Amino acid sequence: MDGTSNIAKHFAEIETSREHKGYFHSVGEALTIVILGTLCGLKNACQISQWADSERARGLPAERFCIEKVPCYYWLLCLLKLVEPKSLNRCLARWTQSLLPEGTEGMTISFNGKTIRSTGKMDRYESPMRIVSAHIAEAGLTLAGLRVDGKSNEIPAVRELISLLEVEGCMIVADAMHCQKETAELIVEKKADYLLNAKDNQPTLRKDIGEYVGDEILRKTMGVFRTFEKNGGRLETRTGFVSHEVEWLAGAGWKNLSCAGAIRRQFEYKGQTSDEWHYYISSRKLTAEELLRHARLEWSVESMHWLLDAHFGEDFCRVEDKNVQQVLNVARKIALNCVKTHRQKTRAKALTFRTAPSAGNRCCGKPCAFSAGGSCVCRRQRRAAGQGPSFASPRGSSGSCPSGHGIRPRQNSRPTPSGGCSLSTSARGLSDRIPLPRQSRLLM
Repeated sequence: MDGTSNIAKHFAEIETSREHKGYFHSVGEALTIVILGTLCGLKNACQISQWADSERARGLPAERFCIEKVPCYYWLLCLLKLVEPKSLNRCLARWTQSLLPEGTEGMTISFNGKTIRSTGKMDRYESPMRIVSAHIAEAGLTLAGLRVDGKSNEIPAVRELISLLEVEGCMIVADAMHCQKETAELIVEKKADYLLNAKDNQPTLRKDIGEYVGDEILRKTMGVFRTFEKNGGRLETRTGFVSHEVEWLAGAGWKNLSCAGAIRRQFEYKGQTSDEWHYYISSRKLTAEELLRHARLEWSVESMHWLLDAHFGEDFCRVEDKNVQQVLNVARKIALNCVKTHRQKTRAKALTFRTAPSAGNRCCGKPCAFSAGGSCVCRRQRRAAGQGPSFASPRGSSGSCPSGHGIRPRQNSRPTPSGGCSLSTSARGLSDRIPLPRQSRLLM
């Protein structure tokens, strides 16, 4: 059974702060309704309650999930207050790992925190609520999260998350705040590897690596890899340097230290240039190319944080109860995981559909390999040979290639995928019954 279709099984062991018999409504039913509403792009408990009680959506919980009676807004909040956030996060971690049949070994897990801005202006909160998340960079899935009372408490929260999760064989990346010997030792004990950024919180380590990389003779002995990227008119050059000769750092006390390196970032934008150096240590013997890749993947968690704000308006969610705020945060991450998994599956089907050669459409004696633009082999061959502008038929019409052979028109429609997403259904499946807000359509 697919992991997205049996989410209820993984969330059946939710713990509550006190016993609730659930005569009319259960905590599990409330969580199901919240997750369904979040999949539809709804931003808070009030919108979810109104959606669940609407005429068009009223039959869905009973028909698909055996929820005969939908709780009102008051009871929905009361039930969500009973949920233990740590128990919910453990269930989230188990469910997310079930989405990866081959496990997380060899993947990069990024840790970072996000502040919910609206809580900073509410009397019920002594300080703005900050939630630290663990994010699988390659898969784009969130593993778990943990609430902290401030940015200064983020270090023990990351260590608690590492202890909670199965991270064997993974590469753990985090910002400079977590470049701590205790954190590195814990990661090694969990049979994982670390890549830590040394900044002002480790001045001696940063100075030593900087002087090593700055020496012209020593730099020639290091592995080097360079990438170029142009985005929005800004040209960025990233150069990685790595050295496995780290005996000179053996006395620093870093567990299983095997690699030291640096990344030089050079920017050119509107005639102005900037030059930055970042220094790293790792327990794995990385190449310069791997150093650049893992360091870049550290920022994948920020993409998830941006989605929480851009699509769900998390920074504007004013909920006085801390438990409810955390439950809504987890529900949004579940929705993003469902959409990400669904898109990965349907994208593979769509690419297979678009690139399938058409019988009878032959060009230069080879089957036409169509891209999304409706091109044929001739088009790509002419472009590669530099023979002027390439030929393309108009959208939705048939034409011929320069050799006079037929060309298949561009596909105007995307194949409808079979199967479902979370909770035996998907966000796209829900849209057949319920008018979705614009945010949910953007996520698709």
